[in-house]
Amino acid sequence: MQEVGERLAEEWVSARRPAREGAPQPHELRASDADRERIAQVLQDAHADGRLTLEELEERLTTLYAARTLGDLAQLTADLLPADEQPLNLDGRPVSAVFKKQERGGRWVVPAELSVTAMFGTTKLDLRDAILQNRRIVINATLVFGGLEIHVPEDLEVIRVTKDKTVRLTKQPTEPGAPVVEVHTSNFAGEVKVKEPPKRKRRR
Repeated sequence: MQEVGERLAEEWVSARRPAREGAPQPHELRASDADRERIAQVLQDAHADGRLTLEELEERLTTLYAARTLGDLAQLTADLLPADEQPLNLDGRPVSAVFKKQERGGRWVVPAELSVTAMFGTTKLDLRDAILQNRRIVINATLVFGGLEIHVPEDLEVIRVTKDKTVRLTKQPTEPGAPVVEVHTSNFAGEVKVKEPPKRKRRR
C-alpha cells in the first residue's frame, strides 16, 4: 500500500512540476568558508579515528581549500559518513511522506522550487541551517490527510497560497527584503504548521 502511494505521489508531483531553466543546481552553488570548515572538521575526525591516513588527509585538505562549489566539497566526505550524516545535503529532489514521517534538515540546499507530498503522513522541513537557492522559495505541497511542518530561522517569512486566499503563517516581523517561502497547497484535509524561534527579549 505504501509503495503504491509513493508511486502515485511521485507521478502527481511530476505532472505539477514546471520546467525551470537556467537556475543553478545545488552542487553548482559557490561554497562559503563556513562550509569548508564543516568539511575540514569531518576530515580531521576521520584522520583521528584512522579512517584517513595523514597523506589522504593532506590531499583532501588541499582539494578542500581549492574547492569553489558545494559539489566539490560534498565529494570529499561521501565515503566517510552515511548519507543522513553528511555535513552537506545537496539532494534537491521532491520530499515525499506516504504513511510515514519524512524529514529534511541540517545544512541542505533548498531549491528555488521544491515539491512536497504528504499522504497520511508528515513532511518536516528544517530551514534553520539551510542554504536558500533563492530569496523567494516556492514549495508546491500536495497534502492528503497529511501535514507539512516548517522550522524557520529568524527573519524568514512564510506565506500560504491557495486558490481562495493568501495567508501569512509566520507571526514575527521581518525586515524589508527578507527571504520569503511561499507554500502553494493542493490539499484534502491537510495542514501546514510553521515553527518559529522564541522571540528575543528587548533590552531595557
